[in-house]
Amino acid sequence: MDNYNTYQLDNGLRIIHLPQSSPVSYCGVIVNVGSRDETGDQQGMAHFIEHMLFKGTGKRRSAQIINRLEDVGGELNAYTSKEETVIYAGFLSEYTERTIELIADLIQHSTFPEAEVEKELVVIQDEIKSYKDIPAELIYDDFEEMLFDSNPMAHNVLGKNENLETFTAKDALEFYRTFYQPENMVFFSVGNTDLKKIIRWVTRYFNFQKNGFADHVRTAPQIPVKQHKIVSRDTHQVHCLMGARSYDIYHPERMTMYLLNNILGGPGMNSLLNLSLRERNGLVYSVESTFQPFTDCGWWGIYFGTDPENAVKCERLVQRELTKLCENKISESKLKKYKLQLMGQLAIAAENKENIALSLGKSYMRYGKFDNNEQIRKKVEAITSERLLSVAQEMFDVKNLTLLKYT
Repeated sequence: MDNYNTYQLDNGLRIIHLPQSSPVSYCGVIVNVGSRDETGDQQGMAHFIEHMLFKGTGKRRSAQIINRLEDVGGELNAYTSKEETVIYAGFLSEYTERTIELIADLIQHSTFPEAEVEKELVVIQDEIKSYKDIPAELIYDDFEEMLFDSNPMAHNVLGKNENLETFTAKDALEFYRTFYQPENMVFFSVGNTDLKKIIRWVTRYFNFQKNGFADHVRTAPQIPVKQHKIVSRDTHQVHCLMGARSYDIYHPERMTMYLLNNILGGPGMNSLLNLSLRERNGLVYSVESTFQPFTDCGWWGIYFGTDPENAVKCERLVQRELTKLCENKISESKLKKYKLQLMGQLAIAAENKENIALSLGKSYMRYGKFDNNEQIRKKVEAITSERLLSVAQEMFDVKNLTLLKYT
């Protein structure tokens, strides 16, 4: 994956293309805007706009947008996060130009028809209600609100009903025109199409001009004071998330933290937390560790769900595993196995072309490059047991953990 190509249009839009021999291609646009870019009364706006992009343009109604790719077997998707909005598609390579033209139409010419605004707000409000029915997911958003406090990083991506009810087409268009500018985007492509064609089609269809866009200044959140919070949600299980602030995506030890997180509570059944809480003690069905870095901050956390009578014991077992990592160096033989495990997981993930395409766009936007498997392998290989111990001691102070518990 080291043969990717890049190009920049005169209007500032950056392009990254990774040639791959396959009948299926992926392409899309990543926009440098997310829920953290909203003001207080705009909470949910970035996600709302992602929905509204599919509801009409200057030349297409919503049904025509849906059918444009689905009629030829393609899939059009989108998502919003704290810092990005992504619109992308998977399709047969012969329909590359059709796909580029469609995405360009959505990005540049969405009209936000008032009638569709009212319907889509109801859809998103239903989405919020369904999300609140899943405590194992909702707890992550509530935990981030605790960690980031009054900073916009605390904003829930879906927004709040009281804000959504005030949104108008005019509000959406204003936000859209502010952030959906060529110099604030990256176009990414993976597939069996010549770079010259990609550049020609992107140039033809993404023909909007710079519109006085000035880089939006994001304010990094302050380091929080630890908090312990218990919320009564009338759930059968106790849901618990404990953690703290961590590195951003540019930190020199971020790869060390990724490896440490994988050892502690990654997807493998042999993670330290799974072995302790589930395999040896039978206290949980699932336990996992998360490391979530952003452009200027980050956090890590451990989640588990258990029966009320086992909650305190689970907390103590988690603290014990954290303390072990802070007090003892991992042996060289175990470290070698852990590295092989992480590299294997990354290699398997890289077989998924959709994952590759999304990583391609985000990596180019944030780092100006895209690391192949060999480059990542070298970074993992360079991690020593001393570095793991140092990061663990910095991150895993059990006396300063923020804790959120649903009971």
